[in-house]
Amino acid sequence: MKVGVFGSEYQTDKQQVIKNVFDKLDTLKMEIYIESGFYSFLTDILGYDPPVNGLLLDETYQLDIALSIGGDGTLLHTAAKIGKQNIPILGINTGRLGFLADVGGNEINETLDEISHGHYKVEERTLLRLVTEDRVYPGHNYALNEIAILKRDTSSMITIHTFLNHEYLTSYQADGLVIATPTGSTAYSMSVNGPILLPSCNNFVLSPVAPHSLNVRPLVIPDSYTITLSVESRTKSFLIALDGGSEVFPAGIQLSVRKASYTTKIIKRYNHTFYQTLRDKLMWGADARMK
Repeated sequence: MKVGVFGSEYQTDKQQVIKNVFDKLDTLKMEIYIESGFYSFLTDILGYDPPVNGLLLDETYQLDIALSIGGDGTLLHTAAKIGKQNIPILGINTGRLGFLADVGGNEINETLDEISHGHYKVEERTLLRLVTEDRVYPGHNYALNEIAILKRDTSSMITIHTFLNHEYLTSYQADGLVIATPTGSTAYSMSVNGPILLPSCNNFVLSPVAPHSLNVRPLVIPDSYTITLSVESRTKSFLIALDGGSEVFPAGIQLSVRKASYTTKIIKRYNHTFYQTLRDKLMWGADARMK
């Protein structure tokens, strides 16, 4: 089995967990390939030379699976690197909450044993695609979690004229608007009171950020819809953020958001369910009085 390893370069205190991953992969006789930037971090910063068969130097990977070592942000980075290549990703959590990267340090050995025997499931996660006039968006225009339209300054709201399948919905006067996938419903969208969707739902969520009117609520729509947006701003510009990475855009440009033509494949253990994640990560059903 060929395994590609991607990782966060902000985990200097997680050296033992990282070493355990490579030691286990080596014990299982897997072919190990590592992202070049992560390899430099391990060797130059941590002084650890992992057992690898080669470096991942370009954007085309001949891999059976990919490992993402870090938090959910690292997995989003890994998903962007993998793109349309249909390589399933396992998220090993060395970060904080970990909705996507949900395999903890004490589960690594057992999980990798299961994977080596083909005992795992793969969930397909929907992505969003951003289309701009004249292709002016310069970067990776896909998002696994969300696309957010946000104001740049700290005072004036922006106005976001919104159409669904070319039919006018409303003009949001707000600090921004989050368009989230089911995967992203537990990320930025949830922080602005958007609903939680099951990963298998065929929907998107529109969640306004600090709307001027309290009557404007989050809206769930079919993921077959095309969302068209244009923005007015006193500063003549605004931000577009895809999974956290942002670019400044001039006001007035037309944006189109729709379902991507491919999915991201996420590896899950058979004993890891979304309902369990809600209980463990969000403390559903927990009683603070019970100790």
